[in-house]
Amino acid sequence: MRGALGPGRLRARGLRVRIVLGFAGVTLLVSVVLVATTFFLARNYLLDQREASLTRQAFADANVLNSRLATAGTEVGDVLGELVPSGGADVVVHADGSWYSSSLDVGARDVPTALSDIVAGGEAATVPIETAEGPALMVGVPLRAAGVEFYEAAPLTELRQVLRTLGAVLAAGAAAATAAGAAFGVWASRRTIQPLEQVAAAATRIAGGELTTRLPATDDPDLVAIVAGFNSMVDALAARIDRDARFVGDVSHELRSPLTTLVTSVEVLAARRDELSPRGQQALTMVEGELGRFRRTLDDLLQLARIDGDGALDHAAPVSMSELVREVLAHTGRPDVRFDAAPDADTTVRGDKTSLERAVRNLLDNADRHAGGSRAVHVERRDDTVVVTVDDEGPGVETEDRERIFERFARGPRAARRSLPGAGLGLAIVAETAARHGGAAWCSDAPGGGARFSLSLPGMPR
Repeated sequence: MRGALGPGRLRARGLRVRIVLGFAGVTLLVSVVLVATTFFLARNYLLDQREASLTRQAFADANVLNSRLATAGTEVGDVLGELVPSGGADVVVHADGSWYSSSLDVGARDVPTALSDIVAGGEAATVPIETAEGPALMVGVPLRAAGVEFYEAAPLTELRQVLRTLGAVLAAGAAAATAAGAAFGVWASRRTIQPLEQVAAAATRIAGGELTTRLPATDDPDLVAIVAGFNSMVDALAARIDRDARFVGDVSHELRSPLTTLVTSVEVLAARRDELSPRGQQALTMVEGELGRFRRTLDDLLQLARIDGDGALDHAAPVSMSELVREVLAHTGRPDVRFDAAPDADTTVRGDKTSLERAVRNLLDNADRHAGGSRAVHVERRDDTVVVTVDDEGPGVETEDRERIFERFARGPRAARRSLPGAGLGLAIVAETAARHGGAAWCSDAPGGGARFSLSLPGMPR
């Protein structure tokens, strides 16, 4: 059936729903068992009591009929007409091969053959029957002295109505118990899910850079170990990140001194380039290129160390991305790049202007180094998000490489084959900066060909 819930659909349900369904299912099962047990026990008890009462009544009426037939000259039909059974019962008598009845509704046709055979054998018996007015219990009593078979049929309609009412009450009780179980399941699921939601919220804040986030202390003995373990893990993670960032920063700072010395020495040599031999000039050009690459890599490492060390934004301020991109294009000398931007008020975000400027500059530099330059830059507002896109002139990025190129020290296959400059840190800084500001960075196909690199940031309310 299309509407049936298969195992996959059940597994797809949330933990809260499964807890509620579990409580409701268990309550329903227990209620059904109790209701069924109670109903059948009560039904059997009432039937036994009713059968015993009707049997006593039938024997009493049979004794009355027997005593009257003991009078000489008394006819069965006359005595039967004077007999008034209690409880609205009907009497059928078999005497001398003839059948007599106290009512037109019940007669010889209603006496089961099995019952008549037993009574004819000299024993009393009871059999449930169905009459035109509903269910009834027929009691057969042999009157040996009078040579008569006495049958009395008492209606069970009232008992059936009682059982129906009892069943309805028990079913309503089961439904109420199931609803109460489901309500308790809702309450229990909230109590159960709440610690998990706290852990998830804390983990989300930690992933966003708030390394000071910790789970609050709890008195629940079942959660003490979890809270302590989670907080210890975060402490170790924060210490490790701080140690790594400090190590990268220290190494980068230590490298600045020899790098400065090398740059100064190369500049002195470059001032006397004409005095060098052709091979010396060629070597000097290679050294200048590698020193430039080394310096850019060192600057990128220092920037990443600052991002790792700062964590969450502490000194954020409103920044217009349209104005920022316009300034970057003007300062870097890119007058030929087509620039489309929404009004400054619509593209305002809250963040660190220096970091955002570095991220935009990295996107433009990446297009220059690997894709023949930037073709167009767009800044637009999409709902509550400000998106900066850079379209390049290159062949595009393969789908399987679009996530990897934002990793640290990751370079595209074309850049690796062509030995293009760069250490693979520029786009990593873009991704880290976007994540630090609560946004994201990604790569896709540009409408006019090439690759489109996008940087999205949460926009401030307009």
